[in-house]
Amino acid sequence: MWGFGGRYYWGMKERRGGRSDGIVVVFAWMSSQERHLKNYVQLYSSLGWNSLVCHSEFLNLFFPEKAANLAHDLLKELLKELKVRPCPVVFASFSGGPKSCMYKVLQMILGMSEVQIKADDLQLVKECFSGHIYDSCPVDFTSDLGARFVVHPTVLKMSHPPRIVSMMANGIASGLDALFLNRFESHRAEYWQTLYSSICMRAPYLILYSENDDLAPYQVICNFAQRLQELGSDVKLVKFDGSPHVGHYQHYPIDYKAAVTELLGKAAAVYSQRVRRDGERTDLEGTRDEISEPYSTLRKAASSANQGFLGTPLMQSDRFLMPSSPGYYEGRGFGSVSDEHKEDLIHLPNPPRINAHGVLGQFLFDVCVPKNVEDWDIESSTSFIRQPYSSSRRHNPFNPIKCIRRSRL
Repeated sequence: MWGFGGRYYWGMKERRGGRSDGIVVVFAWMSSQERHLKNYVQLYSSLGWNSLVCHSEFLNLFFPEKAANLAHDLLKELLKELKVRPCPVVFASFSGGPKSCMYKVLQMILGMSEVQIKADDLQLVKECFSGHIYDSCPVDFTSDLGARFVVHPTVLKMSHPPRIVSMMANGIASGLDALFLNRFESHRAEYWQTLYSSICMRAPYLILYSENDDLAPYQVICNFAQRLQELGSDVKLVKFDGSPHVGHYQHYPIDYKAAVTELLGKAAAVYSQRVRRDGERTDLEGTRDEISEPYSTLRKAASSANQGFLGTPLMQSDRFLMPSSPGYYEGRGFGSVSDEHKEDLIHLPNPPRINAHGVLGQFLFDVCVPKNVEDWDIESSTSFIRQPYSSSRRHNPFNPIKCIRRSRL
């Protein structure tokens, strides 16, 4: 009870042949024993959920590094099960459980602290996380409140704790308060920041409390729930009349079971939607790859053709590939071709040409060009100068150039 660290164990691991609808990670109150959690383990089991129970020690409140060690080991144990068969995970915290261990687990999952666990494994836990249950918590911790937790009758399950135990608890709390006052306040701020940061996992909350709880003031719990709702979380706040600290299930078993059943149903639905959404995203990415593969193949083919056709550099267009040099049609080499590859090029034969001063050229000139041009009404070359553009076509002078262009077409 007064040491460091803690322990953990599985509640109903062999239920239904080792299969369950999900896992409830139980963060028990300090100084609790296995028999104190038996009813809760049976409740979760009756709803088809397995339980991983964690008992933490009192001094974890003052030494967060010890709480972190316990959280690390607990997280590794949870991962062993999730790697075999992923399933929804819900954190159920009681009394001082969030401060002595649970918030350190959240920090590791959210990446707020360094941990010797692979990032993929932490992502697996984050994807499986689907709900929160707070029973008689969270509590705004101070050192004297920690001492009151240890000697409280509902925690010790004793109507009147021995006087010597009360004296020891108060003495230890006073000494720790004097030694770690500044550190304790910084840890307290870090603790609350972590609890509020958990909203990023988009999981529903169930908060169970009583106005008669002298260890977990209802004002603190209600303020916590209200703040979560303002931040956009799904929060259900259930108040029990007259039940003591961590005694709600004992006094109101039907209402308690109904609230837990609803929360676990929400958690299962959240997990299913998350898995379905991830599956649709994976299918969409696969479809995109299938669509882009033909275009990628076409680009590769065009690139290889452009590199392999040394005599004819190809220029890519949006719709087709076209030769970029008229030398392709004339059989002319390209300056960038190296000598060692010139012999591999295919040279087209030069087309026949007509000499204007030869016999054939003179004959064609005599046939095609008329000799008598005296009667032709051809204006001087100055008339061919383009006239200013007029707004009406009928006032434009005759332009033989247009006729020549039309005759060519």
